[in-house]
Amino acid sequence: QVQLVESGGGLVQPGGSLRLSCTASGNRFKINAMGWYRQAPGKQRELVATTITSGGVADYADSVKGRFTVSRDDAKNSVYLQMNSLKPEDTAVYYCRLVLPTGSFFGRGTQVTVSSWGQGTQVTVSS
Repeated sequence: QVQLVESGGGLVQPGGSLRLSCTASGNRFKINAMGWYRQAPGKQRELVATTITSGGVADYADSVKGRFTVSRDDAKNSVYLQMNSLKPEDTAVYYCRLVLPTGSFFGRGTQVTVSSWGQGTQVTVSS
C-alpha cells in the first residue's frame, strides 16, 4: 500500500516563500514521475511541477516558472517544492503525486494560503 504524506504548507504573505515536502511510504519504488498538483476553491486540479525519471526532466506550469523549483530524492522516496515570490493566486491545496508502473497516487494535500491577512482568531461570547 502506497501512502503519500505532504508537509510544509501554511500561511505566508505575498512575496514570501514556502517549501513543501512529500514522502512516499511502502516498498522500494520504481518511480516513473513524482511531483505536485494544486486545486484552488472552485477550480480543477492542475499540474504545478513534476519530475519525470525518463530523461531526468522537470516540467512546470507556466504560472510558476521562474518562481517554483521541484526536486526529488529517490533514496528517500521524496519530492520537494520550493516556492518563492508567492502570490495570492498560488493559494490552493497542494497535492503530491507519485506515478509508478502500477498506477498513480495522490496524497491528501497540504493547504497553502498566500495573504496579507492573518488567519484570524475565533471569539465566542456565551452566557
